[in-house]
Amino acid sequence: MSRRKKIYEGKAKTLFEGPEPGTIVQYFKDDATAFNAEKRDVIEGKGVLNNMLSEYFMVGLNMIGVPTHFIKRLNMREQLVRAVEIVPLEIIVRNYAAGSLAKRLGLEEGTQLPRPIVEYCLKDDKLGDPLVSEEHIAAFGWASAQDMDDILSLALRVNDFMAGVLYGVGIRLVDFKIEVGRVFEGDFQRLIVADEISPDSCRLWDVETGQKLDKDVFRRDLGSLTDAYTEVARRLGVMPKGATPMARPTLIN
Repeated sequence: MSRRKKIYEGKAKTLFEGPEPGTIVQYFKDDATAFNAEKRDVIEGKGVLNNMLSEYFMVGLNMIGVPTHFIKRLNMREQLVRAVEIVPLEIIVRNYAAGSLAKRLGLEEGTQLPRPIVEYCLKDDKLGDPLVSEEHIAAFGWASAQDMDDILSLALRVNDFMAGVLYGVGIRLVDFKIEVGRVFEGDFQRLIVADEISPDSCRLWDVETGQKLDKDVFRRDLGSLTDAYTEVARRLGVMPKGATPMARPTLIN
């Protein structure tokens, strides 16, 4: 059988046409990048862990009524998702000061914010995904006023769910990024959570020790990224004790 048609290849995932109209197969790679891809490496097993963790979070969101593109996991590295029209924004929710927010505002890393802060960045790697305001979004037509209300609601509901689930296993949700896609049902459009939710797109700290369990381990050379992601998976019950995420890539036929 011939390989399915590749639709898109990004830094961490490759998208292929799905088996049915309106579906896509999302393949998780082992590639790790940071600083707008200036730092690169291949971390064996990372794609497997992100696939399983993203499935865990997406299924949980679907169960509480937060719509996502996730349909099912196909194997260790692939999942079947709905095809969506991605809104060209990265939606960032921050609960504690870290990363660029701490630098921009001169805050000590780890400072708890008065309330969750939602920020938006334009999805454009060539520009370094610049921070944009709702005024920019409205002026350039990237999303409507109703879209922005829906996006904010989705982001805060994801935050409530994720923060509660992770705190229950001793992990603090410092911040995270999601993407949102449009789906059309007849004459109506709705927005759903798309892309992935994994330690690649979150900052996760151990509640007691402050140990980083996210991609900052790679960014800052703090140890084994696979060990950090595996710890998250084990605490959530996604990966049994003693299991390893090392699985050779599988190709779609």
